[in-house]
Amino acid sequence: MRKLLFYFFLCAVSITVSAQELNCTVTVNSDQVNQTNQQIFRTLERSLNDFVNKSKWTNREYRENEKVNARMFITVTQYESDRFEANIQIQSSRPVFNTSYESPIFNYKDNAFNFQYQEFQPLVYNPNSFDSNLVGVISYYVYIILGLDADTFSLEGGNDYYRRAQNIVTQAQSSSYSGWSQDTGDRTRFELVDNLLSNSFREYRIAMYNYHRKGLDVMADNNSTGKQIIAGSLRLFEGLISRRPNAFLIQTFFDAKSEEIQNIFSDGPKVDVVKLKETLNKVAPFYSSTWNKINY
Repeated sequence: MRKLLFYFFLCAVSITVSAQELNCTVTVNSDQVNQTNQQIFRTLERSLNDFVNKSKWTNREYRENEKVNARMFITVTQYESDRFEANIQIQSSRPVFNTSYESPIFNYKDNAFNFQYQEFQPLVYNPNSFDSNLVGVISYYVYIILGLDADTFSLEGGNDYYRRAQNIVTQAQSSSYSGWSQDTGDRTRFELVDNLLSNSFREYRIAMYNYHRKGLDVMADNNSTGKQIIAGSLRLFEGLISRRPNAFLIQTFFDAKSEEIQNIFSDGPKVDVVKLKETLNKVAPFYSSTWNKINY
C-alpha cells in the first residue's frame, strides 16, 4: 500500500513538474495559396504546436490547471520555395474564479509576418540570438501572452515576460523583417511591448489587474461589487486617453473585451449605465455600436 501511494505521489509530481506553460492550438491555413502539395503546411502546423506547447518558456513550474489557454491562427497568403508571407492572429484567455467561464485577454492580428521555413526544420528558441523570424515572432507572442495573463493575477506581474519579449525585439532590429522597427509609425511589435513596460501606460496595467482579479473573480460571490469594480477599472482609461488619444493598448484591450463588457452590464445588478456608456464612448468610440446595446 505504501509503495502504491508513493507511486501516485511520483506521478503527481511528474505531472506538475513536466507541465509547460501553454495550452495553445496553432492552426496554419493555406487556402489562399495555390499549392497542390499541402504537406509542408501540415508539417509546419505540427512543428509549431510542438514548439509552443513543449518548450520551457520560464523558470516557473506550472500545474496542469495553470496552463494559459491560447490560440494562434496563421494564414499563409503567399508561398514560394522556403519563403512564406502570412498574417497571424493571437488569442488568449484566463479562467474566472469559481466559474467555468474563460475571459478573453488578448485578441490581436499581426499582418507583418513573413518568414523562411524548410520542412522538418527544427524550431528552437535561443534567447541570446535572433536566428529565425518564424521562431522570433512566435516566441515574442508567447511572452506577450504569458505577461498579459500574469498581469490579470497580480499587479504588474507580467514584467519579466515583457522584458523577454523586449529582448527579442532588440535582437530583431538588425534583421530585415518587417514588424519589429520603432521607426515605421505602424503599430509594431516594438510599440506593443514598449507600451506595456512604459510608466506612461501604467493605467492599463492597473486596469488589467482590477478588472480581472478584483472584478471578474469576485462576481460569482458578489455580482454587484464585481461589476462596480469593473466599471471603476474602465474609468482608469480616461486619464490615459487624455494623454494618448490613440493608445495602442486601449485598442487591444477593447478588441478582446468589448463583447464581454456588453454582456456583463446587460444583466444582473444595476450600475449607472448612463455614466458607464459615457466612459466607454470616450475611451473606445470605435465600439459605440456595442455600447449602445447596453440597456439594462
